[in-house]
Amino acid sequence: MDQVTGVREKPRQGWAGLWNISFGFFGIQIGFALQNANMSRVFQSLGASLDDLPALWIAAPLTGLLVQPIVGFLSDRTWLGRLGRRRPYFLAGAILAALSLFIMPLSEALLLAAVLLWVLDASLNISMEPFRAFVGDMLRKDQHTAGYAVQTAFIGAGAVVGSIFPWLLEQLGVSNDAAGSAIPDTVRWSFWFGGAALFLAVLWTVLTTREYAPDQLTAYGEEASPPGTDDTIRALASRTFGSSLAWAAVGAAVLAAVAALELEKEVYLLGALLVAYGALSALAIASARRGRGTNMLSSIVGDFAGMPTIMKRLALAQFFSWSALFIMWINTTPVVAQRFFASPDPASAGYQDAGNWVGVLFAVYNGVAAVAALTLLPLLAKRLGKVKTHAVGLLCGAAGFASFFLFRDPQQLLIAEVGIGIAWASILAMPYAILASSLPQRKLGIYMGLFNIFIVVPQLLVATVMGSITKAFFPDQPIYTMAFAAGTMVLAALATMRVREETEGGRAERL
Repeated sequence: MDQVTGVREKPRQGWAGLWNISFGFFGIQIGFALQNANMSRVFQSLGASLDDLPALWIAAPLTGLLVQPIVGFLSDRTWLGRLGRRRPYFLAGAILAALSLFIMPLSEALLLAAVLLWVLDASLNISMEPFRAFVGDMLRKDQHTAGYAVQTAFIGAGAVVGSIFPWLLEQLGVSNDAAGSAIPDTVRWSFWFGGAALFLAVLWTVLTTREYAPDQLTAYGEEASPPGTDDTIRALASRTFGSSLAWAAVGAAVLAAVAALELEKEVYLLGALLVAYGALSALAIASARRGRGTNMLSSIVGDFAGMPTIMKRLALAQFFSWSALFIMWINTTPVVAQRFFASPDPASAGYQDAGNWVGVLFAVYNGVAAVAALTLLPLLAKRLGKVKTHAVGLLCGAAGFASFFLFRDPQQLLIAEVGIGIAWASILAMPYAILASSLPQRKLGIYMGLFNIFIVVPQLLVATVMGSITKAFFPDQPIYTMAFAAGTMVLAALATMRVREETEGGRAERL
């Protein structure tokens, strides 16, 4: 019982409870790590050029952009008895993702691999998005930071396993050759292992947890279901169509600029999405004016327009920080292969060695993140507050990316990964810990889904625009993408400095 409000509180979870709630993320992150560390390698092994990589990677952010708000909206409104509210999505996504991981290494055509990446990323997002809300559902507010720290530790641990597995298999004698444009056996067996691990880890969480029923959440002072019409829908109905027209006009300008400025064809997708959002927002406003506030489109657009101020400010920091991460995931393998192994040819043994070393590097930054989430970040947050801790973590990431220019020995890149790992831990834990206690429980799923838009939109921009920048200014020097990553991480730290954090006394703290 809360002594101030008199409202009964959720039971406090011990370490076993925290483990069970987030263990599924361990498997999900194995899948993400295999995707992030190996898909550029898979694409190039199947014949893709360096210039083709951003276009092929578009599937990942686009699926997240579409899937996460929808899954968040639906999971807020789902209750399937013993299976609960979030767990049906965990399980469905895990089954689809595991199947994709099993089929992916059998690809013999570049188009099939690209389609499977789309399916894989959509499936991972179906499982991942509800896990963010699940922590808020299951834990008291005073355990949110601990819950997201444990989740981040599992993310880091899963990513270590997924990233290092191809290298480990090579040490055990599995072939790492990519003769005849084939996917190496090390990658094949890693994907198959990852599919099994993902499914079993998510199944563990499904079987060892039981969600609070709607009447239980009401007893804890939390509304379990969103009302049909609320302030966000009324605010949407009062909006003019000017913003919708502005989005569509910007999109049309982007479409026109592709041909005029000879930009990469992937930028067409960016323009089309802007036009589509303008049209959909106009439809949502019209629907809200007619009093149809319960439909998905009006609810999502209304909640997006009515995000809390703290969420809007954190969203800008997310935008820049995830831009840097996506630049890293796309370009690290080509950068390491060319600059540190002098083997830019994907068919060469040196390139495959570089690919395995990138897996080790990714394992290191994820391992650092797992340790930092449980040790360094809580210590800094206690002394500096969560906002300042996040800014410090992002600056560590910027230093890590910048150090790629200082080193020539691939072993030295392990130092760079320490800074990137600290930033990764902060990105995965601090924004969610700041938000969790500020968002209404009845909309936790949709708000977490909308917040993740600011993860996938920058990835989409990188996938569409970065190819044009690379081709125009440094077509044969991918190392300069790391300068962009460092710069955008600094911008993320500066954006974080605008966030106001609610202190225990209820006052807003600004950096």
